[in-house]
Amino acid sequence: MNMRSAKAPPAPADDRSTPARIRDAALVTFAGAGFRAATVRAIAERAGVSPALVIHHYGSKERLREACDAFVTGFVRERKVEAMKAGPSLDPLALLRDEDDRLPLLAYLARALQDGSPAVATLVDEMIADAEAVLAAGVESGLVRPLDHPRGVAAVLTLWSLGALVLHEHARRILGVDLTGPMSNATLSAGYTVPAMEILTHGLVAPGMYERLATAAEAAASAASAAAGSAPTEEAS
Repeated sequence: MNMRSAKAPPAPADDRSTPARIRDAALVTFAGAGFRAATVRAIAERAGVSPALVIHHYGSKERLREACDAFVTGFVRERKVEAMKAGPSLDPLALLRDEDDRLPLLAYLARALQDGSPAVATLVDEMIADAEAVLAAGVESGLVRPLDHPRGVAAVLTLWSLGALVLHEHARRILGVDLTGPMSNATLSAGYTVPAMEILTHGLVAPGMYERLATAAEAAASAASAAAGSAPTEEAS
């Protein structure tokens, strides 16, 4: 009996352009190694091209990093419309967690937040503005209580979320959750979202403590500002 092994189906063709393949390879490399440690050679090997071709298309590693920043921030902006169709969310990163694992967008964003870049700084400002709008809608619908400092609350919530993303390796170690993974990960809800919702819904301090703490904090800030304004300058001393 003549037995022939079945041939494996051909791999799907990669129809991305060469610049897109290089950019995607850079996203993966920067997310894994960081911008400083990543090399053009490593990016070229991952993309299946020569280092010279990387430079031909992007000019330098810095300009390639700028292209990656622009891709990720642009992707976030494009997804905002789709995300709002599903209803407002206090998680500014939920629209990225629905993606597949082809590109580590959240891992790249975590690296970019550490390294800093004008494009990512602008994106953070936009996330805070979006969170403020979501909170305002929540107040109007009765889901969120009226806030004394809506802009500040939006900023703190966004910074907490982004800070947790930067510390995603510790979140995995301590809570057993992958904040850079898809939202469908069952452990995300159990390990991170449930405690977060407990804090947001029930709070931490006892009733009446907020007013006392807020008054004390504002008084301390006013005293520090007054002291700074009355301190003698170097020219006057």
